[in-house]
Amino acid sequence: MMKKDERKGGALAEKLFEYVCLAAVIIPLALLAVLVIDTAIDGVQRLDWEFITSFPSRNPGEAGIYPAVVGSILLVGLTAVLAVPIGVGAAIYLEEYADSGWLSNLIEVNIANLAGVPSVIYGLLGLEVFVRVVGMGRSLLAGSATMALLVLPIVIMASREALRTVPYDLREACYGLGSTRWQAIRQVVLPMAMPGILTGTILSISRAIGETAPLLVVGALTYMTFLPEGLTDPFTVLPIQIFNWVSRPQEEFVINAAAGIVVLLAVMMLLNAVAIVLRNKLQKRNG
Repeated sequence: MMKKDERKGGALAEKLFEYVCLAAVIIPLALLAVLVIDTAIDGVQRLDWEFITSFPSRNPGEAGIYPAVVGSILLVGLTAVLAVPIGVGAAIYLEEYADSGWLSNLIEVNIANLAGVPSVIYGLLGLEVFVRVVGMGRSLLAGSATMALLVLPIVIMASREALRTVPYDLREACYGLGSTRWQAIRQVVLPMAMPGILTGTILSISRAIGETAPLLVVGALTYMTFLPEGLTDPFTVLPIQIFNWVSRPQEEFVINAAAGIVVLLAVMMLLNAVAIVLRNKLQKRNG
């Protein structure tokens, strides 16, 4: 009788724990849905092609996000050019070449710690190193270099995890056929790990496109009525343009900010969709 009561109590506790876990999933998703729907309702009245292709203005009815969209595209592209080769190369070295020892352990611990550093710290680092010491100024190149530092630990960790999913037997088979380590990595390991590498890279770039604090510290403009013509020109991005509008007292600017948030969410969802499509295509090809 005692054992039967214990089984009933265990089943009840398990069911209660299941409901608690389900609530932990549903509540944040519900709050997120409420925020997104509320923002979309506020911003849909300003969402049109003219809003996307217009320059900012002190008149909220004429203000647009064109320089911010162009700046975000340039920033993300340049950030990827700077961060991805270095991150993937570092991951290959740590996984395929580095010997296990205190130096490798120290590097791994520091990479993991850097992934959790607040983004504003990277902004302060970029301000001191790229803007002042290197002399890039408050330019698009300085902002991209700062954002590359921000996403670099994530790219390295995602690439290392992808490389670890490749069975070691494939490497040994390559060595048995007479290939060098680099030939095995280039022709077998990297193609097999590429879906995971691309997914982690694109998701890290999606994080970069939504950051504001580092770029404000580096010196991105909050009001810009021209387009950057080179890497050394000033720039702005969508999150900073949204921040500028939210800080305005007029209700019309708040509506503009809501429309900008919708555009930013759409861009981030597009990047995530690209990551999923690329991963599925490469997995089918490798399979």
